[in-house]
Amino acid sequence: MSKSKTAFFCQHCGYESVKWLGQCPCCQQWNGFLEEPVHKDDKKKKNWQDDDKRIGPKTIALGDVESKPEHRIQTPDAELNRVLGGGIVIGSLILLAGEPGIGKSTLFLQTGLQLKKIRVLYISGEESEQQIKMRADRLKAHNEDFYLLTETSTDEIFLEIKRIRPQLVIVDSIQTLQTPHIDSSPGSVSQIRECAAEFQRFAKESNIPVFLIGHITKDGSIAGPKILEHMVDTVLQFEGDRHYAYRILRTLKNRFGSTAELGIYEMSDQGMRGVINPSEILITQKEENLSGIAIAATMEGLRPLLIEVQALVTQSVYGTPQRTVSGFDLRRLQLLLAVLEKKGGFPFGNKDVFLNIAGGLKIEDPSTDLAVLCALLSSHEDQPLPSSICFAGEVGLSGEIRAVNRIEQRIAEAEKLGFEKIVLSKYNQKSLAKSKFEIEIVAMSRVEDLYRYLFS
Repeated sequence: MSKSKTAFFCQHCGYESVKWLGQCPCCQQWNGFLEEPVHKDDKKKKNWQDDDKRIGPKTIALGDVESKPEHRIQTPDAELNRVLGGGIVIGSLILLAGEPGIGKSTLFLQTGLQLKKIRVLYISGEESEQQIKMRADRLKAHNEDFYLLTETSTDEIFLEIKRIRPQLVIVDSIQTLQTPHIDSSPGSVSQIRECAAEFQRFAKESNIPVFLIGHITKDGSIAGPKILEHMVDTVLQFEGDRHYAYRILRTLKNRFGSTAELGIYEMSDQGMRGVINPSEILITQKEENLSGIAIAATMEGLRPLLIEVQALVTQSVYGTPQRTVSGFDLRRLQLLLAVLEKKGGFPFGNKDVFLNIAGGLKIEDPSTDLAVLCALLSSHEDQPLPSSICFAGEVGLSGEIRAVNRIEQRIAEAEKLGFEKIVLSKYNQKSLAKSKFEIEIVAMSRVEDLYRYLFS
């Protein structure tokens, strides 16, 4: 019997080395290499359909490939359909990652129970049948074609798959699975890579979609080797603040749709409820106008959102002014403060600045710049902005207000929610048909003009 071969793997990114290294040359992390077996020579690798007749690979010219529309499974969850690009593609491998307790298992248990005409196999390596049954009873959902399997060995799992012949497979979670072809423990880089590869082969050869639920590390990245994200067709991130009832489902990678889509859920005792109009819940209902608050018309993928930006500017007590943000890029805030100090002469250099995006959202759309800038000015002047006005524009380093994309969708969303005015760049005004909208469009080109318009 030959000796098993081993290699050293980085536990952060999965980089493989023949010897131990102090620093990973790929991800630059220190002390992350562990020795793991590569394969075992005394066991033959089996495929999920080794007992069936296999057909070898066949080379074909690209022009001979017949173009067919993608067949998708439509789920009752409109938010999940949105982030997947229109439904679950047959034969796709989908990875969902999120923090512990955020609701990953609840979301897909609920989805599987709602698919009435599809045979679903739910594989759990973390919970017992009784625990899953208790959660299903709480969701008040019932499905005769929903099957449970509590197993971690991939050989046993594929035997059950061949027996049941499901039309959808959900694995919770990929970090708990173990293949007998690798000697290392579950959750190691080699185990995650090999188990994911087996499910990838299964999904592509059987045309059965597979959901893999994964964990994340303390820095927010998906646990396991980076190659895991390359192997799957779609990567979804489930995130949210424990202090809020809302959860956000983001698309980080999608071979069958947009990579910038967003789904919003509200967590309740009956499971995850999709939020149809998130703009209404992201804008605080208040009885009076308060300073330091501005409404931004932003986009997440193809979905327009109106969000509330809150700013607080106070005199700095300590020598170094504080810059604290929640849901916004700190470097972008520093850029906007520099523009205000340079172009407007506002002394933000000796002020503490606190910025918050209401609702626990994290916004990367540059069109939020204008609302952030106006919230800062409102707090600095201690004058509230009109509650009937919103903003959509990017601010450049010279103080100019730049145009943003999909401006008509932003205006339509603001008009639907009852806003009377929207401030945007004059360069967006050229492509607009004003007769289409009843909302007043205020076009600006410079930050100085905007300040005079709001506070003079």
